[in-house]
Amino acid sequence: MGTLFSMIFTTDFFYSILRVTTPILFASMGAVVANLAGTPNIALEGIMLITAFIGMYVSFISTSAWIGLIAAVGAGMLAAGILAFFTLYYRTNVILGGIAINSLASGGTIFFLYLVASDKGTSISLASKVLPQINIPLIQDIPVLGRIISGHNLLTYLSILSVAVVYYTIKRTPLGLRMRAVGEKQEAAESVGINVIKTKAIAIIISGALAGFGGAFMSMGYVSWFSRDMVSGRGWIAIAAEAMGRTTALGTAVTSLLFGTADAFANSVSVLGWPADLVNTIPYCATLVGLFIFSVREYRKRQQ
Repeated sequence: MGTLFSMIFTTDFFYSILRVTTPILFASMGAVVANLAGTPNIALEGIMLITAFIGMYVSFISTSAWIGLIAAVGAGMLAAGILAFFTLYYRTNVILGGIAINSLASGGTIFFLYLVASDKGTSISLASKVLPQINIPLIQDIPVLGRIISGHNLLTYLSILSVAVVYYTIKRTPLGLRMRAVGEKQEAAESVGINVIKTKAIAIIISGALAGFGGAFMSMGYVSWFSRDMVSGRGWIAIAAEAMGRTTALGTAVTSLLFGTADAFANSVSVLGWPADLVNTIPYCATLVGLFIFSVREYRKRQQ
């Protein structure tokens, strides 16, 4: 137990919390935007997996991490656009559409990984690129705090910035007002001239772009390669974080941080000899506990 506490109460542990929260935070902000407009994006898991592969492969063939990042975000927007096209214009069930993309991403990335790397497990044979680490001037020299906050991958700081951008968009922009109006009362929004389908499509595409940043981080920041099903449920955890955060940017950011803490804890105890299967369940158990508490609170409020 003493070894466990000595591992947790360190700057490295708190540094890792921000690191592992990054993809969850990006995806959860995408979930906020999509759900706010009344069209939940269940395909976040698959979109992150697709964009992780695209970012890795494009950075390999272009020898540029920046081009890989642009390609990943573009792929996320394209995948989300396909989902929006079928669910909004052809009235496909949004849940089934999301599940279809998730299933396609899981099998499709393995297929293309084998084509380009002759490996169904990882892309280590491909010299893909990694986005830079950023050392923040002045802050990096502050004892303790500097080691926690400074030196992260660029996308970690962009994920924190995305919370502010989503918050501002929702609260202060005409687009945010239209999304809220469509999500709250679609008929009322139509009566004042808001194009409901266009607004929902924009929201889904924005959520795809944010998930694209999260996927790019997985293969170009968290590690420097792609591996099969490497997203490992982070898209689903992001959806849970959005639900617990009540579709608000700040609330969702806090719950994402809590889930990131559970993930960081799992990574830390994995070196203590705990059974690997048990360690791997920790983030998902934390998600279930969080959803249980959230459900109980919602039930009590309805009973009042």
